[in-house]
Amino acid sequence: MITGELKNRIDSLWDIFAAGGLVNPLDVIEQITYLMFIHDLDDSDNLRSKESAMLGLPYESIFAGEVEIGERKIDGEQLKWSVFHDFPAGRMYSVVQEWVFPFIKQLHADKNSAYSKYMDDAIFKLPTPLVLSKVVDCLDDIYNQMAQIQSTDIRGDVYEYLLSKISQSGRNGQFRTPRHIIRMMVELMDPGAEDVICDPACGTSGFLVTAGEYLKERKKQEIFFDRRNKDHYMNHMFHGYDMDRTMLRIGAMNMMTHGIENPFIEYRDSLSDQNPDRDKYSLILANPPFKGSLDADTVSPDLLKVCKTKKTELLFLALFIRMLKTGGRCACIVPDGVLFGSSTAHKAIRRMLVEDNRLEAVISMPSGVFKPYAGVSTGILIFTKTGHGGTDKVWFYDMQADGFSLDDKRSPVQENDIPDIVERFHNLEAEASRSPKEKSFFVSKAEIAEKDYDLSINKYKQQDYVPVEYPPTGELLAELNELELEITAGLAELEALL
Repeated sequence: MITGELKNRIDSLWDIFAAGGLVNPLDVIEQITYLMFIHDLDDSDNLRSKESAMLGLPYESIFAGEVEIGERKIDGEQLKWSVFHDFPAGRMYSVVQEWVFPFIKQLHADKNSAYSKYMDDAIFKLPTPLVLSKVVDCLDDIYNQMAQIQSTDIRGDVYEYLLSKISQSGRNGQFRTPRHIIRMMVELMDPGAEDVICDPACGTSGFLVTAGEYLKERKKQEIFFDRRNKDHYMNHMFHGYDMDRTMLRIGAMNMMTHGIENPFIEYRDSLSDQNPDRDKYSLILANPPFKGSLDADTVSPDLLKVCKTKKTELLFLALFIRMLKTGGRCACIVPDGVLFGSSTAHKAIRRMLVEDNRLEAVISMPSGVFKPYAGVSTGILIFTKTGHGGTDKVWFYDMQADGFSLDDKRSPVQENDIPDIVERFHNLEAEASRSPKEKSFFVSKAEIAEKDYDLSINKYKQQDYVPVEYPPTGELLAELNELELEITAGLAELEALL
């Protein structure tokens, strides 16, 4: 977690942009990200130069000699953050706008690389030299603070805090799933070194970043000490699609900021014919949009054959099944209506999960999880694509707390079911003896089929009703009469005083 002082500095940086007239949170994060890349370019070049000198290896700096920008040739040293940050505001502004931004856009020789793809249309939007000068000074302070904090992923924490500003703006809150919920889902799925992971509605790539961080923590030896696994992790493991180019750019940079060199992040309408993926991924982690209805003409006919509906939440479930390879697993967030909806399409998709694949778990989450931006009740579905059944019994968990208050403030609280959910899911054999009166329990496939494949936990959870005994009516009336006499006496005393 980032410290209060560092958080204050980031807030100050945000205030500088607001004072300069840049108030769209997506624009602000884009500009900060570009500047962080420019800063890191200088740092990484210096580091490689030192390492090469120590090892006696040749290394030519990307800033060495003259650099060609358009039709002009300029001294590459002027493009380094460590050089131009000391320039007067006016000169710094013209250097960054006219030279540095064009330089980073043409930097990568491979035009198909993730770097080139997302820097190619980078636009410098800072309005004045004074704003740029203040932003550069503030970023220098932030980097100095980060250097003092002994944390393996302070960069990731800073970037996560920046992304949280999107949801705080309210207008774009739908793009961000709470990080602790994402982390829980990743821990439940326990991705491995050879997984191919996809989020077909990736937004800022929260699920992919968290999966990458989890693998770094838990499978470090297996991935980073094996050349083939490391190449897979850096270049082939992570796939994300979205229909918002700004979010894609931020998502891709989020991945690269977290050390994943070449993620496959692409503009794509996942539900349309633009998406040919079939039997491809071993793990899908997603919180797809619940937009309600869409135009059936834009939806892939393959999905409509499986689930004839205009509801995106149902179509995405059909899509996940199609995109997974046999044996592939999925953990996805769905609105409660998916679990108990009575339409033909609702029943068809639930029947497919239970009868044609292996539905493993349904985790019911409280409605406050997505507050203050949405109060909708949601659940998590976990299943494995088999294509020929395999569901024997389904594990249900009634999550009642997630470590935060369930009101609009979402303040930290002691009550938190997440550690219990993860522990129990990874030890399901011990759950067999639990009854439907407890937070978690199994329900047989036969019982689910009997209830029309309803997956709402309330269909199966049993409540203990404790009988409450009230006094006889005569006693209650006598008490009421006594109270009335006391009130009358009190009013009489008050009248006497007046």
